[in-house]
Amino acid sequence: MSTDTQSLFELLPAIHRIRDAELAKTLGLERGPLEELIGVLAEQIAVAGESLEQLHDDLFIETCADWAVPYIGDLIGYQSLHGVTPKVASARAEVAHTIALRRRKGTALVLEQLARDVTGWDARAVEYFQRIVTTQYMNHTRPHNLQSPDLRRGAALEFVGTAFESANRTVDVRRIESGRGRHNIPNVGLHLWRIQAYRHRDTPALRVGPRRYRVSPLNHDLPLFNRPLAEDDITHLAEPAHVPGPLSRRRLAAELAQHYGTRAHAAAPADNAEPALLLSVDGTPIERDQIVVCNLGDDGAGWAHTPPPAGVYAIDPVLGRIALPPEADDPAELSLTWHEGFSADLGGGEYERGESLPAPAASTLVVRVPDDQPSIGAALTQIAGNGVVEIRDSRRYTETLTLAVVADGQIEIRAENGRRPVLDLGGCTVTGGANAACTLNGLLVTGAPLLVPDDGTNALKQLNLLHCTLVPGIALNPDASPAQPTSPSLLLELAGLQTHIERCIVGAVRCHERASLSAHDSLIDATVRSGVALAALDGSGPGAALTLEACTVVGKLHAAQMSVSNSILLAALAESDSWAVPVRAARKQVGCVRFSWLPLGAIVPTRFRCQPGSASDAQHIAPRFTSLVYGTPAYAQLARSTPPEVLRGADDESEMGVFHHLHGAQREANLRIRLAEYLRVGLRAGIFYES
Repeated sequence: MSTDTQSLFELLPAIHRIRDAELAKTLGLERGPLEELIGVLAEQIAVAGESLEQLHDDLFIETCADWAVPYIGDLIGYQSLHGVTPKVASARAEVAHTIALRRRKGTALVLEQLARDVTGWDARAVEYFQRIVTTQYMNHTRPHNLQSPDLRRGAALEFVGTAFESANRTVDVRRIESGRGRHNIPNVGLHLWRIQAYRHRDTPALRVGPRRYRVSPLNHDLPLFNRPLAEDDITHLAEPAHVPGPLSRRRLAAELAQHYGTRAHAAAPADNAEPALLLSVDGTPIERDQIVVCNLGDDGAGWAHTPPPAGVYAIDPVLGRIALPPEADDPAELSLTWHEGFSADLGGGEYERGESLPAPAASTLVVRVPDDQPSIGAALTQIAGNGVVEIRDSRRYTETLTLAVVADGQIEIRAENGRRPVLDLGGCTVTGGANAACTLNGLLVTGAPLLVPDDGTNALKQLNLLHCTLVPGIALNPDASPAQPTSPSLLLELAGLQTHIERCIVGAVRCHERASLSAHDSLIDATVRSGVALAALDGSGPGAALTLEACTVVGKLHAAQMSVSNSILLAALAESDSWAVPVRAARKQVGCVRFSWLPLGAIVPTRFRCQPGSASDAQHIAPRFTSLVYGTPAYAQLARSTPPEVLRGADDESEMGVFHHLHGAQREANLRIRLAEYLRVGLRAGIFYES
């Protein structure tokens, strides 16, 4: 039966409907009182009908309401997890798969799938009891179970010590849960990849010499990563192609069709829709039959194995170098689609950041580069101090910029979502009138610091840096060392300026004492622990009022006042240092330092559950990093040897520092919960991090 107002009203006797229409006409109403009442009843009947339909839907995990998911899970014994990854933030899919997974309970396939689901990282399960050297029984020989590796199999030897090792080992009686022992009869290992592969589309390569180019826009050597292939089902274990990792020369040469190009040659059909690597010269893709993989390492003043043979382009995936054939035009416009390894969506990158890109107001002038204007400077001239400059490619822009914001106006320079332009600046100055604001979003900035001068007329109120990288040390040398290790990336000379930094990597900061600076999920790097990460313009006095939330700071700090939470302040004094302590707040009665690691002798406001808590703790409780060199895949990543007081020392029991938002401790806890549920009786499991 229809429950709309008109259908119900027509069920009433005609005399009542006629009188109701006459009354509506007398009162000057669109509908009479009786019809209005029927409308209210129809609305409530519809609500009740919808509730009845939902009650039926709530019987099934695919269609039930969100509140019913844990109740259905409880019926089958599902144990909830920390909702820190997309796949477990809503438990619907996991509850739906629980029964299917339990049918395969105890198998390596299920353990690997669980590791992927609950951690969000790529995983590989290894049954170590199959990799133990045993004495062979002649009536049941196992040819694959050799005591010594075959030294003629170079591809297999490349994976020795990794999750894909095929060599066999003697028994290791240490417990696998500690992460030390592996090869034993009851042992199963879950190997996880924390470093992900981030795609860069059609980015220009940087020319470093005649027919020689580097992939890195910062002119340093860096490894190229593969693009992990998705596993369609649960029927097989992960292979190297399914996890993110650096490409070796041998592997790329042997699997060129899998990783490079869309087709074998110009006349061949497309066989790889999304390759990990694709080189284009002057807009023309270089096909697979024109590529050779070789070692382009330094050889005196040049590179080894250059020039390659005629018609052949050489790629070195280990160093990220490209060499052109001797007959190619030079300089040429080289662009490469490639993948870079990093731990998180941080700094300038092509990852998803749509939430930070709200649609401009209808009255805001938006100028797109290079569609509307060929350069950023020309676009800034067109918006005349108020508007948005959107960069729609990942090219390199070599310019000197002056951002002059009008009073009550705002200038935003942002990269389009999915792009990462490189700004190689000869200088960048930001000024503004009263209540003016400036925002940079999604940019990689090198070549010069960002300057907000105090010229007597500058009244800029707000400076926002979102998803940007201001290269620590201004630029990089070929070995990834900073070109100007003592130079700051931010010079904030203006009193009263409010600076907000979010999901950024920046170098050292110099700022006015009467300014304020807040940073969230960001990294401030003075390149060395004894460098000055933040101070006044003279490099020693107290800088701005500082607020840090989940940040890692490398270098000394001297702030007017300080509020710090879930952060790591990695600072130390150099020999004959003029600083009394490496971290200091001029006003200790304001602010708080909580759930953070900082030097024990720091002069800061009240500490709350900070590390180290005593001189004895300081001897062994300290963060240990995989790398502190900007430009390396594991940059700023805490090593697994870091004490648990730091790895689980934040206020939510996650790790301190810039990668706090990854919730690595909770991901590992989720995996251990699932292992206890799905591991076969008698087996033991260990968790190992491959990257």
